[in-house]
Amino acid sequence: MASVGPSAASTQPALPSGPAVFKTIPYAFILPEILCGTWVWILVAATSVSLPLLQGWVMYVSLTSCLISLLLLLSYLLGFHRNSENWKVLDSLYHGTTAILYMSAAVLQANATINSEFGTNAPLNYQLNCAASFFAFLTTFLYILHAFSIYYQ
Repeated sequence: MASVGPSAASTQPALPSGPAVFKTIPYAFILPEILCGTWVWILVAATSVSLPLLQGWVMYVSLTSCLISLLLLLSYLLGFHRNSENWKVLDSLYHGTTAILYMSAAVLQANATINSEFGTNAPLNYQLNCAASFFAFLTTFLYILHAFSIYYQ
């Protein structure tokens, strides 16, 4: 005999497609993540890099995350997910992992900012590195918000 209660698929909220992506809370964080991440790698690229190993990791994390988030946003806009539960798992794992990587990059960028306070062309590099550190921590916070909101949804 069939059950009378609602099925599990009908209680799960549908994944947004098209412009509804920008109105749904966990997915609305993708565009600010891309914009803030773009500012991070633009600001790091504008400085004279004094610590290439540290800021190289910051550039790698910010550029890779920006490109993958852009692909994820496009896939949501075009509806490639077809309302599959696997996309929620993929989204949660991606944003959780990226939040951890971005936290490491933000801490390394803050260290590079402290080290760039004194040296050649110090005032300009210090200001650019301060802005890059701010946007790196802001982007980390956005990735953490996205990961937790999709996890608890």
